[in-house]
Amino acid sequence: MEYLMNGKCVEGSLRIDQWTGNVTFKAYNRKPRRHYRDRLIETLEHGWVKESAERIKVYESIPKKIGALRVCKTLERETMLAEIAILEKKN
Repeated sequence: MEYLMNGKCVEGSLRIDQWTGNVTFKAYNRKPRRHYRDRLIETLEHGWVKESAERIKVYESIPKKIGALRVCKTLERETMLAEIAILEKKN
């Protein structure tokens, strides 16, 4: 009621109480989302390394057409680069 008296809008639901027959209003508990963007630690040849509040994220996207052996070697090389980037960030 305080918000309505101050001229603000209140989102909620109106219902008729099944026992009393009165109209009841239940306000929604609206809270703003707190989404913090991930911080980029390193950009890799085929992906990136990012840091969120709780996690270290590594993304790789390597084309299949280069062959299985080269995909494996690329994954090894870029994983090593990601490890180095994480360790350098710590220092």
